[in-house]
Amino acid sequence: MKTQDTHGSLFTYITGFILSVGLTLVAYFAVADQWLSGTGLITFIVSLAVVQLIVQLFFFLHLGSESKPRWNLTIFLFMLLVVVIIVFGSIWVMNHLNYNMATPSDTDAHIIQDEGFKK
Repeated sequence: MKTQDTHGSLFTYITGFILSVGLTLVAYFAVADQWLSGTGLITFIVSLAVVQLIVQLFFFLHLGSESKPRWNLTIFLFMLLVVVIIVFGSIWVMNHLNYNMATPSDTDAHIIQDEGFKK
């Protein structure tokens, strides 16, 4: 297998770089200039991040141009599963730390609110 077969050309690297910088600038100006607000902005930023991920995978990691695509796809999906577990596990832990590290009066107020008790 030649080196040329597994690596991209200068054109693909430059194209990927320009697309990555462009997507980053669009995300930056969307936030800085307040093009959207609230959920719309978050949705827009997440969609730009997904497009950025796809650009990175195809132009820099050459996910679609390898000789054994099934193994690379399997490894990528496993990596994606690990990242999802880490992200949502971290959010879950931080949420429970927020509850468990509260002062006793805050904890009592939270329990009263959750259970529907009235003072």
